[in-house]
Amino acid sequence: MFGSSGVRRRYAVMPLEWYLEPRGWPERSEAYLAGACQLFVDASTKALNAAGISAAEVDTVVTVSSTGVATPSLEARAAGRAGFHANVERVPVFGLGCAGGVSGLSIASRLAQSRPGTVVLLVGVEICTLAFRLDLLSKANIVATALFGDGAAACVLRAGKEGVCVVEMEGQHVWPDTLNIMGWNVDPQGFGVIFDRAIPRFAEAHIIPAISGILGRAGLGLSDVDRFACHPGGAKVIDALERALALGQGAFNHERAILADYGNMSAPTALFVLERLIQSGLPSRTLLTAMGPGFTASCVSLKTAA
Repeated sequence: MFGSSGVRRRYAVMPLEWYLEPRGWPERSEAYLAGACQLFVDASTKALNAAGISAAEVDTVVTVSSTGVATPSLEARAAGRAGFHANVERVPVFGLGCAGGVSGLSIASRLAQSRPGTVVLLVGVEICTLAFRLDLLSKANIVATALFGDGAAACVLRAGKEGVCVVEMEGQHVWPDTLNIMGWNVDPQGFGVIFDRAIPRFAEAHIIPAISGILGRAGLGLSDVDRFACHPGGAKVIDALERALALGQGAFNHERAILADYGNMSAPTALFVLERLIQSGLPSRTLLTAMGPGFTASCVSLKTAA
């Protein structure tokens, strides 16, 4: 299972030996708060520096994380180190899982559009390794242990300002009666993963109608998309999406590279793919997609400047 995962390297907030001892909910929560806050500061600082904006100029922070529980939420805990001003608005988002990066981008874009001139910072932080369970040797947990890693990503959104690209449209599709495909079980030890082995088959069979419906609401079709970009949930999911979209094996080259270099980091992973696409040169229209608990497909269409 590890050999076929497509993952070569991953990152974790704790030393390897930490994961080899029994850990309960309090210890996992303590590690989540420390690791997630540090990653939040690192990712937000990098994004703001790239945009030429100071943290004090940020008007709204959208924080996406589903791998730990924090009240006050992460952006409040990290505000002093990050440098936010006292009037910054906080929008913490929980429960979106692997779809969180794309759905978070959608939420942040709508907030930016609603108040032209304001600065919205999106930060996705996931500490997936804290859900590794030595006490639950189920197939789902073994798959999760082979796939998931820790990571964070951030980006800056502003309405009416030139940038790397423009959020053209966004949308979601929720399939009925699919709550047991992906999610968490919560017990005294922490989170236990719900990860149905049928996800690749489900994606191959159902993703086209969902994406077509989302595009159709904006008057677009599949043929209008120059590059599909997906959250690389796993090697089999990538293969399934390539077949469903009739792209041919290897079309999702950046997705495979991110999976190999970082593993599945849940929400931030799609933003890692987007960064690789930006570095290689975005085409005119890119459709960024992800699937997550619900079971949900989330899409954001990105247009480059004419």
